[in-house]
Amino acid sequence: MSKKPNPPKKPPKRIGKKLLAWYHANKRDMPWRQTKDPYCILLSEFMLQQTQVDTVIPYYHHFLEAFPTVHHLARAPQDKVLKTWEGLGYYARARNLHKAAKAISLQYDGTVPDTYDELQALPGFGPYTTAAVLSIAYNKDHAVLDGNVIRVLTRLLNIHDDVTQNAVKKQLWELAESLLAKGQAGDYNQAVMELGATVCTPKSPNCQDCPLVTSCDAHQAGTQASLPVKAKKKPRPHHMLGAGIVWHKNKVLITQRPENGLLGGLWEFPAGTQEADETLQETCSRGIKEAVGIDIQIQDRFRTVKHAFTHFSITIHAFQCHYKNGKAQALSCDTFAWVSLVELSDYAFSRTSRKLADFLQQNAQNDLFIK
Repeated sequence: MSKKPNPPKKPPKRIGKKLLAWYHANKRDMPWRQTKDPYCILLSEFMLQQTQVDTVIPYYHHFLEAFPTVHHLARAPQDKVLKTWEGLGYYARARNLHKAAKAISLQYDGTVPDTYDELQALPGFGPYTTAAVLSIAYNKDHAVLDGNVIRVLTRLLNIHDDVTQNAVKKQLWELAESLLAKGQAGDYNQAVMELGATVCTPKSPNCQDCPLVTSCDAHQAGTQASLPVKAKKKPRPHHMLGAGIVWHKNKVLITQRPENGLLGGLWEFPAGTQEADETLQETCSRGIKEAVGIDIQIQDRFRTVKHAFTHFSITIHAFQCHYKNGKAQALSCDTFAWVSLVELSDYAFSRTSRKLADFLQQNAQNDLFIK
């Protein structure tokens, strides 16, 4: 049973002016801050979800080169969208962005809606993204609440409730709304997030450079390093996978993941998740049989790659394999293809399969890899 949060504290007065002055003097130079185009701002907000700014910037430019307007994005095939997004991760963002662009193009003639209800009804728009786009693109008075804002607010008022509880999040939303600089919501929201990203950081906050230090209850109490309070995460499970680099007539087999699900729409080398009392070779054979219905002959171990997702991690053990028999058909995958090594560059892969594809292409001149 979750603990009832403490009554909300009275927010400090007049932090907006200090925060905005600090922001205008210290804000980082980001390409989406140089435009008021709602599409560009929308794109940046999708990309910045759980991704660092420095990582996003080159993808942002590349994406806009490929899809300069909502209409361009709406008309693009999903495979091209995923390929352009490849490497940025959290691919549900790309699929939802594509769906949202189609809706905006069709229902609003390419103009990003400027009302909360219309925007939140689009795919991929939760409370944060909706408020961020409305405030930054249209200067509408909506407060945002993300990890940076939560950290700033809990330290500002020395809040020791568990911020993963819904009731506490609700109180923090209300607090964020009460502190919002009306009429300057876009800059104010960015200022709070900027403060959390560059000064009020998760570890070793730089309090001496904070414009709100004299108003910060946690700084006065010396508790800033322990905030925000979060419930302990459960141990992240780890899965072992056996994947096959299956060769047939000088081409290799790749499969496309189902649209609805983890890494939906991306391509990969077919694999299985290891079960109890099963060797990795048996896992590989079973996974390929379940995916496309063919039998294979495993030869050599190829490469091992590791990857951590939000809630679990994996190690993929890849094997070089020969096609043996059976008619390939899409069973647990959406579709499949036999492709040359050169053609691997044309497909949007999951990060782990892209690593395997790169290894294959790097060794393309080695006859051992041409089966």
